[in-house]
Amino acid sequence: MTTMQKRADTDAYRERFEEFERQRAAARPAWLVPLRKAAAARFAELGFPTTRDEDWRFTNVSPIADSDFSLPRFKGSELTAKQIEPYTFEGAGTTLVFVNGRFTPELSACPELPTGVQVGGLAAAFRTDVPVVKAHLGHYASYEKNAFTALNTAFVEDGAFVHVGSGRVVEQAIHLLFVSVNNDGPHQAHPRNLIVAEPNSQATIVESHGSIGDARYFTNSVTEVIAGDNAVLDCYKLGRDSDAAFHVDTTQIQLARSSTVTMNTITLGGALVRNNANVVLAGEGGDCTLNGLYMIGGHQHVDNHLRVEHAAPHCNSWEYYKGILNGASRGVFTGRIFVEKGAQKTDAKQTNMSLLLSDQAQVESKPQLEIFADDVKCTHGATIGQIDRDALFYLRSRGMSDKLARSLLVQAFAREITDQIALEPMRARLEEMLLVRLPQGELLRDNS
Repeated sequence: MTTMQKRADTDAYRERFEEFERQRAAARPAWLVPLRKAAAARFAELGFPTTRDEDWRFTNVSPIADSDFSLPRFKGSELTAKQIEPYTFEGAGTTLVFVNGRFTPELSACPELPTGVQVGGLAAAFRTDVPVVKAHLGHYASYEKNAFTALNTAFVEDGAFVHVGSGRVVEQAIHLLFVSVNNDGPHQAHPRNLIVAEPNSQATIVESHGSIGDARYFTNSVTEVIAGDNAVLDCYKLGRDSDAAFHVDTTQIQLARSSTVTMNTITLGGALVRNNANVVLAGEGGDCTLNGLYMIGGHQHVDNHLRVEHAAPHCNSWEYYKGILNGASRGVFTGRIFVEKGAQKTDAKQTNMSLLLSDQAQVESKPQLEIFADDVKCTHGATIGQIDRDALFYLRSRGMSDKLARSLLVQAFAREITDQIALEPMRARLEEMLLVRLPQGELLRDNS
């Protein structure tokens, strides 16, 4: 991409930003103004990444850069609870619904929470100038090197705000549901989520994305997760965007001393999806687990990009990602484990496995280790292959059809990840969604 092309791309978003600033001038705290403007300026300098950038070598975002996405004007009140029902699940104590990036109270379910727990829209927290938001927002997900994070920060307006006070335990899951709808043509949305778990607290957070109809849109979401000393967070991300959608998601996780964070990322939809997961183990004794599964077909493109930084000693990290690809789809996995000089006694493991169901599907896998400490245990590995012919022959010899046998093997491949989901209602819903995508999957469901 030439400098002139890059300027044209950023100029379109600069105009959108100026429009955004005029419309939202009154609904913002004073401290947010310079942050937005600095991020907008940084995006103009960076421009959209190209395949010449190492971190984007296998993912071409020109379909995003070359498209004209307007700011959304959809009113959430036009949706009904029945329309979003397919994206909900039992077991969620609180469900916050966001339509085109904006919190929609009339579709949300917000029962009374324990004292010291605050859950709501980020825009409301801006209006009341909640100190926790000012103390944490933008301090972890840096916009200096990431153009999409810069773009999100420039347009930051709404999203989810979850604050779990010190020593508080939230028994039921908190579901953050983002729904996209086209009403005025293709649109862009930049939801910003802030999740703060104070010391000795515990919570389960589910962030899911979906669409009403076959909408074409661009979602650029950023989530900052801060786990205080001894905090425990069980996090889930579920992507069911329309097959015409573009979605860039960035999750920045900061762990303090002896904290534990588990994140399961499941991607099923989207034309082009990029999942960035960045973790910093900043306190001694922290534990982080990143599990991922994507199942795609057609011409879908999913890129999972992980960076785990061990900045303190005696920390553990595990990464286990699997991909199932059919048609002419393409998957990318980049996993980088970075161990700083003082992070002795680090234990880090990284595994990426991909199952190709067609000759046209492609996967690029790039696990990496950068180690600057001498007393560590770090391993990584990657496999790419097709269905085991011996296993297929065995099942066929027991009377199964070819389609059913293949579906059973694909299901078994996926279940290594789905079985890690501790939230039973979500696990059951996910397994059902996977079976629907498999030939004769209903037979597997009936016999499971």
